[in-house]
Amino acid sequence: MSLISPAAQDALQRWLQHQRALEDAAHNTITAYQGDVIEFISFMTVHQGSPQGLRALEQITVADMRAWMARSRSGGIGARSLARKLSAVKSFYRWLAEREGFEPTTVLSTRAPKFERKLPRPLSEDAARAMLDTVELQSETPWVAARDVAVVTLLYGCGLRISEALGLTGRNAPLPGTLRILGKGGKERVVPVIPAARDAVDDYLDLCPFEMTPEQALFRGVRGRALNPRQIQGAVARARMQLGLPASATPHAMRHSFATHLLGAGGDLRAIQELLGHASLSTTQAYTAVDTAHLMDVYNRTHPKA
Repeated sequence: MSLISPAAQDALQRWLQHQRALEDAAHNTITAYQGDVIEFISFMTVHQGSPQGLRALEQITVADMRAWMARSRSGGIGARSLARKLSAVKSFYRWLAEREGFEPTTVLSTRAPKFERKLPRPLSEDAARAMLDTVELQSETPWVAARDVAVVTLLYGCGLRISEALGLTGRNAPLPGTLRILGKGGKERVVPVIPAARDAVDDYLDLCPFEMTPEQALFRGVRGRALNPRQIQGAVARARMQLGLPASATPHAMRHSFATHLLGAGGDLRAIQELLGHASLSTTQAYTAVDTAHLMDVYNRTHPKA
């Protein structure tokens, strides 16, 4: 028995095409959406004992939704992951209901499980500076050491994701005063480039043994191909162990540090949202909680006890 009817499969593919074309969702997001909805429909097929065509999908009940969520949780799926899966299912149903003319309230009114949002875990300013200094020591090859410093400086100095830094090409060299970055979901933003980042990239370019053409990746691996993010992750991991920093001190933590240190210096939350490329201000607001937690920690450690 096929777990997904041809009609449901066709609807799913058309919805994914809609997400690609109109919502401009990233490739990884589309892949996750597809897996989540297929998993949901497959469960309903087994649960109901027959392939779920469009009419069957329209008749999902509250009990069906509860059964799916209970099965997901018993299978080891955490509350955060289940909330993400439910969000994908709701998005699919919202789109399907508009085209098929049915009432999707049962699915759309299903409440996501509560979970505590994880706060970003930035480095302190001293640790971030130490990371930049120590990353340089992880390779005995001068141009590789300069490359790694340049990448990590872009993460911390400009708030780039590692994929965004490694997505730069020879066309971006030498770095201008501002960069146009295409981030998650095709969202474009303009990022100021601090002098330290420009200098770090210039140092790398002076030492890089490979020809720099406009179309090729700015940052190269030892064989001249586009640099794999694992190389930067490895250099940061070695530096982290040398400095005695926690496992949370990753390349992405340098981006978290950029945002937290800006906020601590009085940066405007909306401006930081734009610099990071967050679609929602609520995502950026997590850094205010980090800043408050830090202040309370300092208070508790230094305030005289009564």
